[in-house]
Amino acid sequence: MKGKLFIISSPSGGGKGTLIREILKVVPKVTLSVSFTTRPKRPGEEHAKDYFFVSEPEFLDLIKKNAFLEYAQVHGHLYGTSREYVEEKLKEGQDVILEIDIQGARSVKKLPLETISIFIMPPSFQVLRERLIARGTESEESLKIRLENAINEVEAYKEFDYVVINDNLHEAIENLKAIFVAERLRTQNQLDQIDQILHSFNTAPK
Repeated sequence: MKGKLFIISSPSGGGKGTLIREILKVVPKVTLSVSFTTRPKRPGEEHAKDYFFVSEPEFLDLIKKNAFLEYAQVHGHLYGTSREYVEEKLKEGQDVILEIDIQGARSVKKLPLETISIFIMPPSFQVLRERLIARGTESEESLKIRLENAINEVEAYKEFDYVVINDNLHEAIENLKAIFVAERLRTQNQLDQIDQILHSFNTAPK
């Protein structure tokens, strides 16, 4: 059975990265699509694990080669999702998470792909601001841009299939996990196993 494509978006600082790391630990057969970006590497980040960090000329060359499922400019930097990686993992039967911004989510949802979209909502503007400051990676100007963008981004929640409010971390993880479980329990996603069960009934001795 082909895997499912899960889009997870939030404003910058909304906590989607933390939640996704926890989901990868507790939900089997799911993988994260590592995005390409031109933004500088933050302390503790690793190339090919957190992002593929590339120069702008390299990124533009990848666009010419049609290497991206979607790409967008966000907060002054370019971000893109690898087409080859996503298609390969879905074909293998793995569910794939796209950790992308609102622009990227809109682009992917326009493609002829079945997607499940999840919006991670911060509990308040003040909490989001505190989280971005605590991260310690943003300049005064960068912080201002991200917070201004967040005011518009939170309004996009209505474009998504699910909303998880990231107030209590444990509850948010459990709610996000429940979405993955529920999607896998949809009737059409269990047809192969159901067919086997029905076959056992149809061939049972009468």
